[in-house]
Amino acid sequence: MARTLFVEIVAPDRRVFRGEALSVRAPGVEGSFEVLYNHAPMVAAITVGPIFVTTPSGERITFATSGGFVEVLGNTVTILAETAEPASEIDIERARAAEQRALERLQKAQTPEERAEAALERARNRLRVAMGQVGQRIHP
Repeated sequence: MARTLFVEIVAPDRRVFRGEALSVRAPGVEGSFEVLYNHAPMVAAITVGPIFVTTPSGERITFATSGGFVEVLGNTVTILAETAEPASEIDIERARAAEQRALERLQKAQTPEERAEAALERARNRLRVAMGQVGQRIHP
């Protein structure tokens, strides 16, 4: 029997995922990290990037996030995300439009604009996740 984690991913507007997993990979502010069964307790900040949840069946579910926090305690992983979107729910055209708006803002700016750069990074992350260009599907 596989040793599993209980994982919950919560965004301000809804619970995005709740269930068992073999592992969770998240985009930590100091680099990506993975949580497996019996991981030491921790709290970590996450940034823009993909979250990967590997289910007991070996399926890898990908989410786009724009940051938040991860808590690991007693084989329970709780992710409180600013945003978290399953790859299957990302509207690619909307993400492309957001990327274009951010690029236009950056081109018009006289000086580097942090908000536009952050918006561009979020839009590009959503596109990468939606188009499956982050990680590869693992098979049992």
